Amino acid sequence: MTTQENETVNEENKQEHAESTEQVVDEKELKTIELQAKIDELNDKYIRLYSEFDNFRKRTAKEKIDLMKNAGEDFFKTLLPVIDDFDRAIKSNAEITDVKAINDGVNLIYNKFKTSLSQKGLEEMNSVGSAFDTDLHEAITSIPSPSEDMKGKIIEELEKGYSLNGKVIRFAKVVIGN
Repeated sequence: MTTQENETVNEENKQEHAESTEQVVDEKELKTIELQAKIDELNDKYIRLYSEFDNFRKRTAKEKIDLMKNAGEDFFKTLLPVIDDFDRAIKSNAEITDVKAINDGVNLIYNKFKTSLSQKGLEEMNSVGSAFDTDLHEAITSIPSPSEDMKGKIIEELEKGYSLNGKVIRFAKVVIGN
């Protein structure tokens, strides 16, 4: 091979090498561009998901606050007729001198009040004569039992106990026989 042929071959090799190098660089740039596009797409999805969650959290917190503010509304609406009855009784009691009529009116209002509360799930506990249970009762004192079968049982109820939908909200204060 002559020098000229040698130079030509070298030039062709350099050209081929340059083309293959350009092709490798182009492939790397293309791959980098594709990866950057994928990163941008995933980042956009992440930001949208984060925003949706943040909005959900704020909306839920607002709904919870509104619910807490208005939780007793239904309960108070139930009691408004009882208040109306008390108002009417107070107005009419100013003119009535018959104690029995006043007593009957108060009993009617009391029964209506108890019915309204029981419709909302409030239950009165009946304790007298039953065995003492620390889950339902609070012992104030103990006294000698009037009979042998009343030992460890409730003799007297000083304050009634109540449960709301099966959960004790006030323990009955009782006297136990020993």
